[in-house]
Amino acid sequence: MSTPTTILTPSSLPERVRQITAENIRALQRGYLADQPRAVAALARLRRGAGKQIEQVPDLWGLIDTGALHDPVHEDGRTPREEDLTRAEDAVHVAVTLWSLHQQSRGTGMHQPDRRKNAPAGLGAAVRRLMSNGDIDETILKRLVRAGHAPDLTTLAQRLRDIVLLLRREDITLDYALLAGQLYRWQRPGGRDDVRRAWARSFHAYRPPKDPADGDPADSASDTDVPYDSDTTKDAS
Repeated sequence: MSTPTTILTPSSLPERVRQITAENIRALQRGYLADQPRAVAALARLRRGAGKQIEQVPDLWGLIDTGALHDPVHEDGRTPREEDLTRAEDAVHVAVTLWSLHQQSRGTGMHQPDRRKNAPAGLGAAVRRLMSNGDIDETILKRLVRAGHAPDLTTLAQRLRDIVLLLRREDITLDYALLAGQLYRWQRPGGRDDVRRAWARSFHAYRPPKDPADGDPADSASDTDVPYDSDTTKDAS
């Protein structure tokens, strides 16, 4: 299927990672929910890459449009350094393939932009929503802690895959653009502590709906109606 064409002015690479992830997923998610054969087939292929390194699944090349990552990120026309480009490609790959697993057999979009107080969709908040009645479930919490202490990106992707399967079972959404930006940051020197702090903050900040009859605020969000907004995702945790 055709992939989105991203036209970006020079910007920071982390911001570009978030935007490219959001654009790729929005296009695929819209097609999948409309039962378009190409999108359905694309997700089936992408799911095979969940928890794997990008070089392990060369048959997925071309399904995710990462062309804009190679564009200049500085006003003087300089392109990203090789190591930063690799981190960015890996972050987008992990986020999109995990989303494809999350979206499998779901009738609503499992990628939803994080709206902080109104509809938090960061990883910590998503894990918190797995816990019934607002009580801390130590078994589930340990999964998040183990993910935060993964020794490398491959292990992190595998541990996130286990969390995503739980989220899919409960129809709990996640902001995969936000996650992609965090995965990029996680790979940079000193970034792991920042990401762990963001996940912990998101976990503790989440508050369940006061009235169960009102449902979960995130359920009313529609990914197809809301464009990517860097202000809502850039610093959200």
